[in-house]
Order: sequence, then structure tokens, then C-alpha cells
Amino acid sequence: MRIVYHLGVHCTDEDRLIRTLVRNREVLGRLGIVVPQPARYRTLLRDTLIALRGQPASEETQALTLDQIMEEDRAERLILSNDDFLAYPQWVLRGALYPTAGERLRAVTQLWPDIPAEFHLAIRNPATFLPALFARQRGKSYDEFMSGCRPEGLRWSDMIARICDQNPGVPLTVWCDEDTPLLWPEILRSVAGHPAALRLEGELDHIATLLAPEGYERMRAYLADHEPLTDDQRRRVFSAFLDKFARPDQIEMELDLPGWTEDLLTALTEAYDADVARIGALPGVRLLLP
Repeated sequence: MRIVYHLGVHCTDEDRLIRTLVRNREVLGRLGIVVPQPARYRTLLRDTLIALRGQPASEETQALTLDQIMEEDRAERLILSNDDFLAYPQWVLRGALYPTAGERLRAVTQLWPDIPAEFHLAIRNPATFLPALFARQRGKSYDEFMSGCRPEGLRWSDMIARICDQNPGVPLTVWCDEDTPLLWPEILRSVAGHPAALRLEGELDHIATLLAPEGYERMRAYLADHEPLTDDQRRRVFSAFLDKFARPDQIEMELDLPGWTEDLLTALTEAYDADVARIGALPGVRLLLP
């Protein structure tokens, strides 16, 4: 068995991925891919992690937790998803992005220390990630939220390097949240591990939210007439329909944080693009790109 951890991050997936896989749990289950409802494990794992304090779980604890999570007797892949595996939202910024992510994930893998693990996560341009994360805070000023961090100094590659350093040998797959509409079927397949020929219910749901109704129906008809398509061909179709039928209200985002200027937004985006290239070169990391 292999345990697959989908890690978010916050303000990217909003549980869309796990909801889609749960919708397909019957067909995936026939392939040995087990997708339990998050309610079966999120509180359980939180409480177990607190009790273990980073130490490996006993064989009895491992068996008990698996028994509570899984209805099935066996699995080839067990998929668990929780944005809070990396940190709770109020602790995301403490001098860096998710500064304790490496050690927290090390503790998570100690729940079942002898079962191979995989990590999967999205990253997001700090120019939009920080405003979205700040909007989730309650009772915090902007300065309290930033906790001494400078936006232009934040790097996802630093977080990912910490994860890799403290979890050697655990494969890590990363994609950019901005690319998710184009990569959605590939992201689902990366996490679930199902064959490329298997089309999941909900593969078009993500891009559907970005397209005008007419564009979405025309795209569905086009795909139906041209299946099977390769991943590259499907991405080109998605991109073409987004170019022509994208809904402006879903593409544009208003950014308004104290002291933020257009020059800062440009600088953050340029630094993010360079950081993505840096991530793609990190050993043990697979970067999904359109």
C-alpha cells in the first residue's frame, strides 16, 4: 500500500480535488484506490498527531487508525487530503511560508512509518495568495498577519526544500494553482494514480467555472467528438476555449492590501515565475506544467 497526502495549500484547492475523487470512489475502488470521506480522518489524525508528538505510532495505533479510516480490507493507494497538514491558516506566515512544513509532514508520515508515502500540493502566486490568506484571518491587522515578513522575500522553493530535506525519499508533486484549470485531469490522475484512459466524473468541473455557459457546452461537444485526446491536446483545447469564452468575473481578482502597488505586484509575479523554475530543478520534485 501507498499513502497519498494531498496538502493543499490553503486558498488553492478548497477541497475540490478530494470532493471530485470521492464522487468517483466506486470506480477508483475497483482499482484498489481508496478515497475515504475527509470526515472519517481529519479530526482523528489531528488528535493522533497531537498524542504522538512526532514519534512513530505503535503497530496497534496504526491498525486502529487505518481501521477507522478505511471500510475496505486492503488498498493499493489510500488518499488523504487536508490543507492543515502543513499548518493551520494562522500559522502559515512566521518569517517564511509554512516554516514548519517539513517537520509537520515528517510527523504525519510517522502515523504509518513503514508505509510508503507521496506528497502532492499546489502553490500560488504570492501576489494573489497573500490577499486571499489575509481575508481568512480574524481580528488581525495586516502587520500582525505578515509577522515581519516582506512579501517580496517569500519563496515557495524554500518551503519545498524544507519538506524534501526532512522527508527524504518521499516523492513530491507540485503544480501552480494558476495552471489548475488546464491541468485538472492530470492533477486528478497524479493524485489518484488511475490509468490515463479512465475518464473521471468531474474532470471538466474546474474549467466549467471559468467559461461562459455557451463556451462550456461547445467545449464539451468538441471533446466528445475528438476523444481520445492526449494530455497535451486536451490542454490546448482548454486553453483555446478559455481564450475565447472565459468569464471576466472569474479571471479578474481585486487586490487591495496596505502599501501594495502595481510595481510590487509585478515584482512578486516575476519572482514567482523564477521560483517556479527553481522548484522544477529540485531533486525529488515533479513539477506539473501545462
